Amino acid sequence: MIIKGKSVGGGKRLAAHLMRTDTNERAEVRELSGVAAEDLRGALLEMEAVASGTRTTKPFYHASISTRADERLTNEQRSHAIETLAEKLGLSGQPRVVVVHEKEGREHCHIVWSRIDLDRMTAISDSHNFRKHEEVARRLEREFGHERVQGAHIEREGKPRPKRTPSHAEMLQAERGAVSPNEAKALVTDLWQRTDSGQAFKTALEKEAWLLARGDRRDFVLVDPECGTHSLARRVEGAKAKDIRDRMADVDRELLPSVAEARAIQRERHTDRERLIALDALLTAELKERDAKNAPTSGPLEWTDRGGMVAQQQSALREFRRTERASLTPAKSPEAAKPDTTQATGPTRESGLMADFVTPEIKKKAAEEEALRANDLNKDRDRGGRGQSR
Repeated sequence: MIIKGKSVGGGKRLAAHLMRTDTNERAEVRELSGVAAEDLRGALLEMEAVASGTRTTKPFYHASISTRADERLTNEQRSHAIETLAEKLGLSGQPRVVVVHEKEGREHCHIVWSRIDLDRMTAISDSHNFRKHEEVARRLEREFGHERVQGAHIEREGKPRPKRTPSHAEMLQAERGAVSPNEAKALVTDLWQRTDSGQAFKTALEKEAWLLARGDRRDFVLVDPECGTHSLARRVEGAKAKDIRDRMADVDRELLPSVAEARAIQRERHTDRERLIALDALLTAELKERDAKNAPTSGPLEWTDRGGMVAQQQSALREFRRTERASLTPAKSPEAAKPDTTQATGPTRESGLMADFVTPEIKKKAAEEEALRANDLNKDRDRGGRGQSR
Protein backbone atom coordinates (compact mmCIF):
# COMPACT_ATOMS: atom_id res chain seq x y z
CA MET A 1 0.00 0.00 0.00
CA ILE A 2 1.23 3.49 -0.84
CA ILE A 3 -0.06 6.61 0.92
CA LYS A 4 0.94 10.08 -0.27
CA GLY A 5 -0.26 13.53 0.74
CA LYS A 6 0.55 17.18 1.33
CA SER A 7 -1.05 20.54 2.06
CA VAL A 8 -2.35 22.37 -1.00
CA GLY A 9 -4.42 25.37 -2.04
CA GLY A 10 -6.67 26.20 -4.98
CA GLY A 11 -10.13 24.73 -4.55
CA LYS A 12 -11.24 25.13 -8.18
CA ARG A 13 -8.07 23.58 -9.57
CA LEU A 14 -8.26 20.71 -7.08
CA ALA A 15 -11.90 20.00 -7.95
CA ALA A 16 -11.07 19.89 -11.67
CA HIS A 17 -8.22 17.46 -11.02
CA LEU A 18 -10.28 15.12 -8.86
CA MET A 19 -13.01 14.80 -11.50
CA ARG A 20 -10.73 14.23 -14.50
CA THR A 21 -11.96 11.46 -16.77
CA ASP A 22 -9.34 11.82 -19.51
CA THR A 23 -6.67 10.19 -17.33
CA ASN A 24 -9.06 7.96 -15.34
CA GLU A 25 -11.56 5.38 -16.49
CA ARG A 26 -13.79 6.29 -13.56
CA ALA A 27 -14.01 9.24 -11.13
CA GLU A 28 -16.70 8.83 -8.48
CA VAL A 29 -17.48 11.05 -5.48
CA ARG A 30 -18.01 8.70 -2.52
CA GLU A 31 -18.31 11.09 0.41
CA LEU A 32 -19.00 14.74 1.30
CA SER A 33 -18.96 15.29 5.06
CA GLY A 34 -18.87 18.35 7.29
CA VAL A 35 -20.04 20.70 4.52
CA ALA A 36 -23.39 22.10 3.42
CA ALA A 37 -22.63 21.84 -0.31
CA GLU A 38 -23.98 18.85 -2.23
CA ASP A 39 -21.33 18.71 -4.94
CA LEU A 40 -17.53 18.36 -4.94
CA ARG A 41 -16.68 21.81 -6.30
CA GLY A 42 -19.08 23.53 -3.91
CA ALA A 43 -17.67 21.59 -0.95
CA LEU A 44 -14.08 22.61 -1.72
CA LEU A 45 -15.05 26.24 -2.29
CA GLU A 46 -16.89 26.20 1.02
CA MET A 47 -13.77 24.92 2.82
CA GLU A 48 -11.70 27.55 1.07
CA ALA A 49 -14.08 30.31 2.13
CA VAL A 50 -13.73 29.27 5.77
CA ALA A 51 -9.94 29.51 5.41
CA SER A 52 -10.17 33.11 4.18
CA GLY A 53 -10.27 34.21 7.81
CA THR A 54 -6.83 32.70 8.46
CA ARG A 55 -3.32 33.43 7.22
CA THR A 56 -2.76 30.09 5.50
CA THR A 57 -2.49 29.79 1.71
CA LYS A 58 -2.91 26.00 1.79
CA PRO A 59 -6.25 25.24 3.47
CA PHE A 60 -6.51 21.63 2.21
CA TYR A 61 -4.68 18.41 2.98
CA HIS A 62 -4.84 16.19 -0.12
CA ALA A 63 -3.95 12.51 0.37
CA SER A 64 -4.22 9.39 -1.78
CA ILE A 65 -4.35 5.70 -0.83
CA SER A 66 -3.23 3.26 -3.54
CA THR A 67 -3.13 -0.52 -3.55
CA ARG A 68 -2.15 -3.14 -6.10
CA ALA A 69 -4.73 -4.20 -8.68
CA ASP A 70 -5.29 -7.52 -6.88
CA GLU A 71 -5.66 -5.84 -3.47
CA ARG A 72 -8.75 -3.74 -4.05
CA LEU A 73 -10.27 -2.36 -0.83
CA THR A 74 -13.85 -3.02 0.21
CA ASN A 75 -16.00 -0.08 1.27
CA GLU A 76 -15.46 -0.98 4.94
CA GLN A 77 -11.69 -1.29 4.49
CA ARG A 78 -11.54 2.05 2.66
CA SER A 79 -13.48 3.83 5.42
CA HIS A 80 -11.24 2.25 8.07
CA ALA A 81 -8.09 3.32 6.17
CA ILE A 82 -9.34 6.91 5.84
CA GLU A 83 -10.22 7.16 9.55
CA THR A 84 -6.85 5.68 10.57
CA LEU A 85 -4.97 8.16 8.37
CA ALA A 86 -7.07 11.12 9.60
CA GLU A 87 -6.34 10.20 13.23
CA LYS A 88 -2.59 9.97 12.57
CA LEU A 89 -2.52 13.34 10.77
CA GLY A 90 -4.63 15.08 13.42
CA LEU A 91 -7.51 15.61 11.00
CA SER A 92 -10.21 13.52 12.65
CA GLY A 93 -13.61 15.20 12.51
CA GLN A 94 -12.49 17.73 9.88
CA PRO A 95 -14.72 18.37 6.83
CA ARG A 96 -13.64 16.11 3.97
CA VAL A 97 -14.43 14.78 0.50
CA VAL A 98 -13.58 11.32 -0.84
CA VAL A 99 -13.23 10.54 -4.54
CA VAL A 100 -12.48 7.08 -5.97
CA HIS A 101 -10.53 6.75 -9.24
CA GLU A 102 -10.03 3.68 -11.39
CA LYS A 103 -7.27 3.52 -14.00
CA GLU A 104 -6.11 0.48 -15.95
CA GLY A 105 -7.95 -1.84 -13.61
CA ARG A 106 -6.38 -0.40 -10.45
CA GLU A 107 -8.50 1.50 -7.94
CA HIS A 108 -7.24 4.27 -5.62
CA CYS A 109 -8.95 6.94 -3.57
CA HIS A 110 -8.31 10.64 -2.90
CA ILE A 111 -9.21 12.33 0.37
CA VAL A 112 -9.25 16.12 0.82
CA TRP A 113 -9.59 17.46 4.37
CA SER A 114 -10.00 21.01 5.55
CA ARG A 115 -6.96 21.95 7.66
CA ILE A 116 -8.71 24.81 9.44
CA ASP A 117 -9.35 24.39 13.16
CA LEU A 118 -12.56 26.40 13.65
CA ASP A 119 -12.02 26.84 17.38
CA ARG A 120 -8.63 28.50 16.97
CA MET A 121 -9.00 29.62 13.31
CA THR A 122 -5.54 28.32 12.47
CA ALA A 123 -4.26 25.62 10.13
CA ILE A 124 -3.57 22.19 11.60
CA SER A 125 0.14 21.32 11.39
CA ASP A 126 1.28 18.94 8.64
CA SER A 127 4.77 18.29 10.03
CA HIS A 128 6.38 14.83 9.65
CA ASN A 129 3.59 13.84 7.31
CA PHE A 130 5.71 11.48 5.16
CA ARG A 131 6.65 9.38 8.16
CA LYS A 132 3.03 9.29 9.32
CA HIS A 133 1.93 8.07 5.87
CA GLU A 134 4.31 5.12 6.10
CA GLU A 135 3.33 4.24 9.64
CA VAL A 136 -0.34 4.03 8.62
CA ALA A 137 0.47 2.10 5.42
CA ARG A 138 2.52 -0.56 7.25
CA ARG A 139 -0.23 -0.93 9.90
CA LEU A 140 -2.99 -1.32 7.28
CA GLU A 141 -0.94 -3.82 5.26
CA ARG A 142 -0.74 -6.07 8.31
CA GLU A 143 -4.44 -5.64 9.09
CA PHE A 144 -5.59 -6.33 5.51
CA GLY A 145 -2.99 -8.99 4.73
CA HIS A 146 -1.56 -6.98 1.83
CA GLU A 147 1.95 -7.28 0.45
CA ARG A 148 4.43 -5.03 2.26
CA VAL A 149 5.87 -2.03 0.41
CA GLN A 150 9.34 -0.90 1.44
CA GLY A 151 9.32 2.67 2.74
CA ALA A 152 12.04 5.24 3.23
CA HIS A 153 11.33 6.28 6.82
CA ILE A 154 10.30 3.33 9.00
CA GLU A 155 10.91 -0.43 9.25
CA ARG A 156 13.96 -0.26 7.02
CA GLU A 157 15.64 -3.19 8.82
CA GLY A 158 18.98 -2.54 7.13
CA LYS A 159 17.49 -2.40 3.64
CA PRO A 160 18.63 0.39 1.28
CA ARG A 161 16.46 3.46 0.96
CA PRO A 162 14.12 2.99 -2.03
CA LYS A 163 14.39 5.34 -4.97
CA ARG A 164 12.21 8.40 -4.72
CA THR A 165 9.10 8.25 -6.89
CA PRO A 166 7.87 11.36 -8.75
CA SER A 167 5.56 13.55 -6.71
CA HIS A 168 2.03 14.37 -7.81
CA ALA A 169 3.11 17.92 -8.67
CA GLU A 170 5.96 16.62 -10.85
CA MET A 171 3.59 14.30 -12.69
CA LEU A 172 1.16 17.14 -13.34
CA GLN A 173 4.03 19.31 -14.54
CA ALA A 174 5.06 16.60 -17.01
CA GLU A 175 1.47 16.35 -18.27
CA ARG A 176 1.56 20.09 -19.04
CA GLY A 177 4.52 19.55 -21.37
CA ALA A 178 7.56 19.84 -19.11
CA VAL A 179 10.35 17.26 -19.17
CA SER A 180 9.31 14.17 -17.18
CA PRO A 181 11.14 13.40 -13.92
CA ASN A 182 12.77 10.25 -15.33
CA GLU A 183 13.98 11.98 -18.51
CA ALA A 184 15.28 14.92 -16.49
CA LYS A 185 17.14 12.61 -14.09
CA ALA A 186 18.80 10.74 -16.96
CA LEU A 187 19.98 13.95 -18.66
CA VAL A 188 21.13 15.79 -15.52
CA THR A 189 22.92 12.74 -14.12
CA ASP A 190 24.79 12.27 -17.40
CA LEU A 191 25.89 15.93 -17.43
CA TRP A 192 26.88 15.70 -13.76
CA GLN A 193 29.08 12.67 -14.39
CA ARG A 194 30.76 14.25 -17.44
CA THR A 195 31.76 17.46 -15.63
CA ASP A 196 34.08 18.08 -12.68
CA SER A 197 33.04 21.51 -11.40
CA GLY A 198 29.96 23.63 -10.83
CA GLN A 199 30.84 26.06 -13.62
CA ALA A 200 31.43 23.23 -16.10
CA PHE A 201 28.11 21.67 -15.09
CA LYS A 202 26.32 25.01 -15.52
CA THR A 203 27.82 25.41 -19.02
CA ALA A 204 26.81 21.87 -19.97
CA LEU A 205 23.24 22.59 -18.86
CA GLU A 206 23.07 25.74 -20.98
CA LYS A 207 24.24 23.81 -24.05
CA GLU A 208 21.20 21.57 -23.55
CA ALA A 209 18.95 24.68 -23.28
CA TRP A 210 18.51 24.23 -19.49
CA LEU A 211 19.04 26.99 -16.94
CA LEU A 212 20.49 26.88 -13.44
CA ALA A 213 18.59 29.13 -11.01
CA ARG A 214 18.65 29.96 -7.33
CA GLY A 215 15.78 28.45 -5.38
CA ASP A 216 13.71 30.00 -2.64
CA ARG A 217 13.77 26.89 -0.43
CA ARG A 218 16.59 25.01 -2.19
CA ASP A 219 20.10 26.12 -3.10
CA PHE A 220 19.81 25.29 -6.81
CA VAL A 221 16.86 24.70 -9.11
CA LEU A 222 16.89 23.62 -12.75
CA VAL A 223 14.48 25.06 -15.34
CA ASP A 224 13.98 22.90 -18.44
CA PRO A 225 13.26 24.26 -21.97
CA GLU A 226 9.51 23.87 -21.39
CA CYS A 227 9.62 25.98 -18.18
CA GLY A 228 9.36 22.99 -15.84
CA THR A 229 11.23 23.31 -12.52
CA HIS A 230 13.39 20.57 -11.00
CA SER A 231 15.35 20.28 -7.77
CA LEU A 232 19.01 19.70 -8.61
CA ALA A 233 19.50 17.34 -5.65
CA ARG A 234 16.59 15.17 -6.84
CA ARG A 235 17.78 14.97 -10.45
CA VAL A 236 21.33 13.71 -9.83
CA GLU A 237 21.26 9.95 -9.39
CA GLY A 238 23.32 8.76 -6.44
CA ALA A 239 24.47 12.21 -5.28
CA LYS A 240 23.94 13.33 -1.69
CA ALA A 241 23.33 16.87 -0.45
CA LYS A 242 26.98 17.18 0.59
CA ASP A 243 28.13 16.10 -2.90
CA ILE A 244 25.96 18.79 -4.47
CA ARG A 245 27.28 21.51 -2.16
CA ASP A 246 30.92 20.52 -2.73
CA ARG A 247 30.61 20.42 -6.52
CA MET A 248 28.68 23.71 -6.79
CA ALA A 249 31.00 25.64 -4.44
CA ASP A 250 32.49 27.62 -7.37
CA VAL A 251 29.07 28.92 -8.50
CA ASP A 252 27.94 32.18 -6.93
CA ARG A 253 24.30 31.57 -6.14
CA GLU A 254 23.48 35.27 -5.90
CA LEU A 255 24.49 35.81 -9.54
CA LEU A 256 22.02 33.21 -10.78
CA PRO A 257 18.51 34.20 -11.93
CA SER A 258 15.59 33.45 -9.68
CA VAL A 259 13.20 30.70 -10.68
CA ALA A 260 10.68 33.26 -11.97
CA GLU A 261 13.37 35.03 -14.00
CA ALA A 262 14.67 31.75 -15.44
CA ARG A 263 11.16 30.69 -16.45
CA ALA A 264 10.63 34.07 -18.15
CA ILE A 265 13.85 33.53 -20.12
CA GLN A 266 12.75 30.04 -21.15
CA ARG A 267 9.32 31.31 -22.22
CA GLU A 268 11.00 33.92 -24.43
CA ARG A 269 13.27 31.27 -25.92
CA HIS A 270 10.26 29.03 -26.52
CA THR A 271 8.49 31.86 -28.34
CA ASP A 272 11.57 32.46 -30.49
CA ARG A 273 11.75 28.76 -31.37
CA GLU A 274 8.11 28.76 -32.40
CA ARG A 275 8.70 31.81 -34.59
CA LEU A 276 11.68 30.14 -36.26
CA ILE A 277 9.67 26.98 -36.89
CA ALA A 278 6.83 29.01 -38.44
CA LEU A 279 9.30 30.98 -40.59
CA ASP A 280 10.99 27.79 -41.73
CA ALA A 281 7.64 26.28 -42.71
CA LEU A 282 6.74 29.46 -44.65
CA LEU A 283 10.05 29.48 -46.52
CA THR A 284 9.71 25.79 -47.36
CA ALA A 285 6.24 26.38 -48.78
CA GLU A 286 7.47 29.32 -50.88
CA LEU A 287 10.37 27.28 -52.26
CA LYS A 288 8.06 24.44 -53.21
CA GLU A 289 5.72 26.88 -54.94
CA ARG A 290 8.60 28.47 -56.86
CA ASP A 291 9.97 25.09 -57.91
CA ALA A 292 6.53 24.05 -59.10
CA LYS A 293 6.24 27.17 -61.28
CA ASN A 294 9.71 26.70 -62.78
CA ALA A 295 9.41 22.97 -63.37
CA PRO A 296 9.63 21.74 -67.02
CA THR A 297 6.40 21.00 -68.89
CA SER A 298 7.42 17.41 -69.66
CA GLY A 299 9.97 14.88 -68.58
CA PRO A 300 12.01 14.78 -65.39
CA LEU A 301 14.10 17.74 -64.29
CA GLU A 302 17.79 17.06 -64.83
CA TRP A 303 20.79 18.97 -63.52
CA THR A 304 24.29 19.47 -64.94
CA ASP A 305 27.61 20.45 -63.44
CA ARG A 306 27.67 23.65 -65.51
CA GLY A 307 24.57 25.30 -64.14
CA GLY A 308 21.11 25.03 -62.76
CA MET A 309 17.67 25.19 -64.30
CA VAL A 310 17.98 28.80 -65.51
CA ALA A 311 21.26 28.06 -67.32
CA GLN A 312 19.69 25.02 -69.00
CA GLN A 313 16.67 27.04 -70.11
CA GLN A 314 18.97 29.62 -71.71
CA SER A 315 20.94 26.88 -73.42
CA ALA A 316 17.71 25.34 -74.71
CA LEU A 317 16.60 28.74 -76.06
CA ARG A 318 19.89 29.19 -77.93
CA GLU A 319 19.61 25.69 -79.42
CA PHE A 320 16.06 26.36 -80.53
CA ARG A 321 17.07 29.62 -82.22
CA ARG A 322 19.87 27.84 -84.05
CA THR A 323 17.57 25.13 -85.41
CA GLU A 324 14.99 27.74 -86.42
CA ARG A 325 17.61 29.78 -88.34
CA ALA A 326 18.84 26.62 -90.00
CA SER A 327 15.32 25.80 -91.19
CA LEU A 328 14.93 29.31 -92.71
CA THR A 329 18.20 29.09 -94.70
CA PRO A 330 17.50 28.12 -98.42
CA ALA A 331 18.96 24.85 -99.67
CA LYS A 332 22.12 25.18 -101.80
CA SER A 333 21.55 22.10 -103.95
CA PRO A 334 18.69 19.92 -105.15
CA GLU A 335 19.94 17.10 -102.95
CA ALA A 336 19.92 19.39 -99.90
CA ALA A 337 16.44 20.59 -100.83
CA LYS A 338 14.99 17.09 -100.84
CA PRO A 339 12.87 16.31 -97.85
CA ASP A 340 14.27 13.90 -95.30
CA THR A 341 12.15 10.77 -95.61
CA THR A 342 13.82 9.09 -92.69
CA GLN A 343 11.88 11.17 -90.20
CA ALA A 344 8.15 11.40 -89.63
CA THR A 345 6.28 14.30 -91.19
CA GLY A 346 4.85 17.09 -89.10
CA PRO A 347 6.31 19.80 -86.90
CA THR A 348 9.86 19.40 -85.67
CA ARG A 349 10.13 17.98 -82.12
CA GLU A 350 13.29 18.44 -80.13
CA SER A 351 14.40 15.45 -78.13
CA GLY A 352 16.27 14.78 -74.90
CA LEU A 353 16.98 17.45 -72.30
CA MET A 354 16.31 20.35 -74.69
CA ALA A 355 12.79 19.12 -75.29
CA ASP A 356 12.08 19.33 -71.61
CA PHE A 357 12.98 23.02 -71.49
CA VAL A 358 11.55 24.21 -74.86
CA THR A 359 8.20 25.36 -73.54
CA PRO A 360 5.51 27.11 -75.64
CA GLU A 361 6.59 30.42 -74.11
CA ILE A 362 10.19 29.87 -75.27
CA LYS A 363 9.00 28.94 -78.79
CA LYS A 364 6.82 32.05 -79.01
CA LYS A 365 9.63 34.29 -77.80
CA ALA A 366 12.08 32.76 -80.28
CA ALA A 367 9.61 33.10 -83.17
CA GLU A 368 9.06 36.79 -82.38
CA GLU A 369 12.80 37.43 -82.25
CA GLU A 370 13.33 35.63 -85.59
CA ALA A 371 10.54 37.67 -87.20
CA LEU A 372 12.16 40.91 -86.02
CA ARG A 373 15.50 39.71 -87.29
CA ALA A 374 14.04 38.86 -90.74
CA ASN A 375 12.33 42.26 -90.90
CA ASP A 376 15.63 44.00 -90.14
CA LEU A 377 17.36 42.00 -92.91
CA ASN A 378 14.69 43.00 -95.45
CA LYS A 379 15.09 46.66 -94.51
CA ASP A 380 18.87 46.41 -94.98
CA ARG A 381 18.39 44.85 -98.43
CA ASP A 382 15.98 47.62 -99.44
CA ARG A 383 18.42 50.33 -98.41
CA GLY A 384 21.22 48.61 -100.26
CA GLY A 385 19.14 48.29 -103.45
CA ARG A 386 18.22 51.97 -103.47
CA GLY A 387 21.89 52.95 -103.12
CA GLN A 388 22.88 50.84 -106.14
CA SER A 389 20.14 52.29 -108.37
CA ARG A 390 21.37 55.82 -107.66
